[in-house]
Amino acid sequence: MTTTSHDARQGQTEAAPGLTVNGSPVDLEADGLTPHTTLLDLLRSRGLTGAKEGCAEGECGACAVLVARPSDPGHSEWVALNACLVPAAALDGQEVVTAEGLGTPDQLHPVQQALADRGGSQCGYCTPGFVCAMAAEYYRPRPDPADGFDLHALSGNLCRCTGYRPIRDAAEALGRPAPADPLAERRATPAPGPRHTDLRAAGARLVRPTDLAEATGLLGEHPDAVVLAGSTDLGVEVTLRGARPPLVVAVDRLPELRALEIGDDQITVGAALTLTEVERGLAGRVPLLAELFPQFASRLIRNAATLGGNLGTASPIGDAAPVLLALDASLVLAGPAGERVVPLADYFTGYRTTVRAAGELIREVRVPRPLATTTAFHKIAKRRFDDISSVAVAFALDVVDGSVARARIGLGGVAATPVRALATERALEGMPWTRESVSAAARVLAGEGTPMSDHRASERYRRAMLEQSLLKLHATTSGEAR
Repeated sequence: MTTTSHDARQGQTEAAPGLTVNGSPVDLEADGLTPHTTLLDLLRSRGLTGAKEGCAEGECGACAVLVARPSDPGHSEWVALNACLVPAAALDGQEVVTAEGLGTPDQLHPVQQALADRGGSQCGYCTPGFVCAMAAEYYRPRPDPADGFDLHALSGNLCRCTGYRPIRDAAEALGRPAPADPLAERRATPAPGPRHTDLRAAGARLVRPTDLAEATGLLGEHPDAVVLAGSTDLGVEVTLRGARPPLVVAVDRLPELRALEIGDDQITVGAALTLTEVERGLAGRVPLLAELFPQFASRLIRNAATLGGNLGTASPIGDAAPVLLALDASLVLAGPAGERVVPLADYFTGYRTTVRAAGELIREVRVPRPLATTTAFHKIAKRRFDDISSVAVAFALDVVDGSVARARIGLGGVAATPVRALATERALEGMPWTRESVSAAARVLAGEGTPMSDHRASERYRRAMLEQSLLKLHATTSGEAR
């Protein structure tokens, strides 16, 4: 194995790339480590077996761990991630804490003690993952004394035997960390910065470039390279489908992809910001996105997933695309030849295909302002949270003096790509916002796209949900809903 790593900020070669786990260094040149070895497999090979593999796709949370991430300038925060998805090499230079690092049998961590006291564990398989997800919320800075434990922090953790009431009781019984708590004190110092990493083994290579130019250069030279951001999609391809891309280029920490700017004419969101970071940064300024975030997978996934990754996969059931289509968003694509701006409505060309050329990646998402005054995101799925959409509909309408002045509707799950409901938009614009005209437009919406029948829903059901979605929007905005 040949591995080199460089400090991206100071250009110093690191002879032994690795990460820190529970305060101890772990050598990433360990036997058998490849660019596709997950953090979970690395931890378990080192005897840290608290983290478990339940689903291997980021849905059960049994593998959750804590990772130190930058917060306010000069500070850090503990973020819970799914260890089954992220390659260990993508965390070169980072700090990881597992359930074993939180407490010991003789001195339990407050989260572990609360779960024990309230009967929050039976078989115990899921418990370490719950502990880490709860610990991330426990250490979340909460200046407002009224800001209690956010139970949505556990939305990505499943338990099949204990039942959620004791776990919820334990979460709600937690207070705030003691001033001398080591992990709380750790937040007052900076998190490790990203390293330049180039790891090669077993015929594969993982590179973390220093800057955007290096990233696009690599992608241009290697058309078969796969871009890694949150690894919430690639991780599933690796763990469940056996994918072993020869070159993985990690772009999640590139500074050029991590800006968030709120201007008078547009809002710019860096493609590599996690959804949690975007949610916090926007703080509700884009109501349609604020509706999306709680329904997008789970907090564990949102702590890693990015808009760039969600759009880069070009999945027809990605939840972000319908919302951004309704917001009239554009993408900035950066490549070896420079940058270009592409309206999102023109970005998708077919099933999981786009206009992105070799070497290009999504640098940022631009949302024009002012925003529409009437918005809604309707996600139809079998579960209320942490599920894949059967149908997703995003509305952004301007209703002026009782008539629809402008309409934008984004659809997911009803065609080979996310699509705009252009015929329905035309049927609404210029019409009164009344039950009669909306019912006529809803019938048009039922005919949009090319929905199919599969294990999630039938074609007939999907068309019915499209129609009902517009009727629901009218009912909830006109006061008809009770």
